[in-house]
Amino acid sequence: MNNYLPDFSRYHLTIMVTAALTGTCVQAEESDTEKSAADVITVTATRTERTSAEVPESISIIDQKRLEQEKMFNIADALKGTPGVLIQSTSGGSSSRLIVRGAGLKAQYGIREIMVLRDGVPVTDPDSFTRMDFIDTQDIEQIEVSKGPANIYATGSTGGAIHIISKSVFDDRRDQLRLGLGDEGTRNLHLRKSWMTEEGNALAITASHRAQDNDWRRNNEYESNQLSIKGGILPSDNSELEMELSMTHSDLNLPGSMDEAQFAEFKKTGKQTDNDSAFKNTARNSEIVFFNSRLSVDLGDLTFRPRVYYNQWSHFHPVTGVINDTDGVAIFGTDLELDYRHNLMGEDNLVSGVTFRQDRTDNARKYAYADIVTAGPRIIRTLSDRKGALLEIEDSVNTVYGVFLQENLRPTDRLLIDAGFRLDQIKIDQDTWNSDTSYNYGMGGYLTIPGSGGDSSLTRTFTLFAPRIGSSYKLNDTFTLFGNISQGEQVPYSSELGSNEDLRSATNTSVEFGLKGRTHDWQFDLSAYASTVDDEIIQVRTDGETIYQNAGRTDKKGIEFSSSVNVLQDSVPGELQLGFNYAYSDYKYDDFSEVVYVMGVPTNFDRSGNQLPFIPEHYYSFSLDYKHPSGVKLRLQADSWGEYYLDNANTETYGGYDFVTNANLGYETGPHTLSLNVQNLFDKRYAVEVKKDTSGDKSYSPGAPRSVMLSYSYQF
Repeated sequence: MNNYLPDFSRYHLTIMVTAALTGTCVQAEESDTEKSAADVITVTATRTERTSAEVPESISIIDQKRLEQEKMFNIADALKGTPGVLIQSTSGGSSSRLIVRGAGLKAQYGIREIMVLRDGVPVTDPDSFTRMDFIDTQDIEQIEVSKGPANIYATGSTGGAIHIISKSVFDDRRDQLRLGLGDEGTRNLHLRKSWMTEEGNALAITASHRAQDNDWRRNNEYESNQLSIKGGILPSDNSELEMELSMTHSDLNLPGSMDEAQFAEFKKTGKQTDNDSAFKNTARNSEIVFFNSRLSVDLGDLTFRPRVYYNQWSHFHPVTGVINDTDGVAIFGTDLELDYRHNLMGEDNLVSGVTFRQDRTDNARKYAYADIVTAGPRIIRTLSDRKGALLEIEDSVNTVYGVFLQENLRPTDRLLIDAGFRLDQIKIDQDTWNSDTSYNYGMGGYLTIPGSGGDSSLTRTFTLFAPRIGSSYKLNDTFTLFGNISQGEQVPYSSELGSNEDLRSATNTSVEFGLKGRTHDWQFDLSAYASTVDDEIIQVRTDGETIYQNAGRTDKKGIEFSSSVNVLQDSVPGELQLGFNYAYSDYKYDDFSEVVYVMGVPTNFDRSGNQLPFIPEHYYSFSLDYKHPSGVKLRLQADSWGEYYLDNANTETYGGYDFVTNANLGYETGPHTLSLNVQNLFDKRYAVEVKKDTSGDKSYSPGAPRSVMLSYSYQF
């Protein structure tokens, strides 16, 4: 076991802080033993309502109080600072790159390997790609982050689950009007109004408009318009039905990254005037319709919770080399859950159910760019995103069948044992027509080879088994020990299989243990984990092209610590809460031979023993929340991202960034709230992401400079 656990002697900072806080905690408990712990309720880890302290795994909760003090143009606004979670927006708007304990690293963009849910419905596709376009960030009640494999909600996920819980139609306390204006052409308009009958039936309408011109860099405008209608019905005294129909139109321009000279100019001026790619007109514009219904029927010891959902989206998505134009993707599915309360060992319950989901893509097309400037065969610049010659047509069907079961046992009032599994089968069917012309990454232009096109098909089936056993033990009213052993599998994404049909699913086996503390005045979570990933799917960048291959074995070890403490005494007016979060990550390739193209010839290079790129060894965050009885509120959060390697060969590092600070100053009186939000308070010039391909070329994605937004909200 020692081979899998971190060398704790190297983490003196974390241990010193933990010891100091724990000492404070013990003193607090001794001086005020009658105070019970304050905690939040979560459902994401177990599908059963529990306090976060009871859950036998690491779970982070972003509650309504925190969300109200964030800009919330992007889910990253809420998740930044969460230990074990690395999230950055390289283009603003709804676009984010999300990594949880190393899962998601392979994604060239977007979110993969992590299940994202909204009100129990998967936002993540069966092959792990996640679209965040239709998440209305102004209509969120709580976000729950469950880390590690074998989450009972998560089909084919090695990184855990992020559950976005929207404001319930039955909660009329969330009705509000919110207006916001800021620099860089920032606009925010949000309205929620609900009605409820004497019988308890409810209706809520939510509308949101968000936009940013982002003049500090080219091709980075963003606009989103969303409308949601929610209905709530109480069919009987023991049942409750919620339904939602939402529509989204999102236009997101993608500015691209910079080379070294462009990044140096950005650090001087705070502006990005160009990118390092010939493709200057990339974007992702989406139209989305989403329907979700969920019923809860209480039948004594048995509760039946069926969910039925339907999602349809289309997008226009110009990227490197091709323009993706997808008329429509239809996603429909159901999740039928049973919760059986019984007394096998105490107040126990068994959660079980079945899942079915199918994603159908018809007539997804790829085109060449019509308006280009070339030097020989190489494209040196696009002039527009107008479609040219048709390059590819694809039809695909991704189908999921799944079953889940989890027994939750309480042998004593102090001891909780969870044991369960998910078993899922994912089938990927793909039929493709290709023309004789394609984009050649090495040449940097379109290449026509007569007779090279035609029809092809791809069918792969993956059976994924994800078991988990965990336990928590309540030492006293304050402290709880926990531990778990789990395993999860991750299927390749369809485009990854397109570049490498031989990709195997990755398997993550994880061991975790830790300690949680809760009182009204302070709380903390401390955990250590060791994960072994077999056949991890690795992204390799060579000659401007991203290809994927399996690594033999990857070892990931880490420590996570989060804490908050109320520092003012009762005699001092106001509430002041200080927070500190920290993550240590030691992620290495135990067995990995990277294929690098040298003069067009694939050559193997041994990367065993190297660190994974982009993952910093140290990540930490400080926060301060203050509220005065007069209604004045202040929140400060400073995030630091440590040094990391740029490539699998570990040839070079980037220093990360220190203390990028966001601030929110507000005043609340009655139903009125006025707030001033400042992102990047000290206007630091830094990169949120730096990459290096096998040819030695580096690319930089800049962090946004200082921005200001003034908001007013009225609570109905």
